[in-house]
Amino acid sequence: MRITKVFVFCAVLLVGLAAWSQDFPRAEVAADYSYARFYPVAGGTQSLSLNGGGGALVVNVTNYFGIKMDLQGYGSNTITWTNPAGGSLTAQGNLFTYMFGPQIKFRTPKFQPFAQWLLGAAHSNVYGNLTKACAGTCVTSGSPANNAFAMAMGGGIDIPINKSFQFRPVEIDYLMTRFTNQFNNSSQNNFRYSAGVNFTFGGGSK
Repeated sequence: MRITKVFVFCAVLLVGLAAWSQDFPRAEVAADYSYARFYPVAGGTQSLSLNGGGGALVVNVTNYFGIKMDLQGYGSNTITWTNPAGGSLTAQGNLFTYMFGPQIKFRTPKFQPFAQWLLGAAHSNVYGNLTKACAGTCVTSGSPANNAFAMAMGGGIDIPINKSFQFRPVEIDYLMTRFTNQFNNSSQNNFRYSAGVNFTFGGGSK
């Protein structure tokens, strides 16, 4: 009799574990609008407000932990640079980021907050365009790098609408880029805000 009870208990436990293992989405795909406040950190320049968007893919390993790929692109905006020798120059600048890393998400029926730490690369033509605009009017050396290391730390919240669709009202990140060039050799400490929708695939509805 005792063996039967143990068998039943183990069977129930295994069924419960199997059900739990299916109780979270296997993957999530997000599409968003994104705003970035980009700080070139070059003497005589001002920060840029960049509008764009992109998306993300998360492969969930457990109910709480997933691996995220985040891709964002921002259209060109005009940057003004004040030449120390006198006068000012203008140039167009854009920004693209490609980052990967862990995401931790807490799932409840009404709210699902998440946090992330992403590493990868960024691309921008702002320093190259400034160098071209400077040609013949200011002293520069070498060619600036259009590609740089990038890191994002932050999080947001998803609001489930149904089993496979979620609304994302806010995601806020500290976005660091490290473009080195003749204008500056320090990191750029930027701000990023995103909002959009998130689609879930596989698993349960929780």
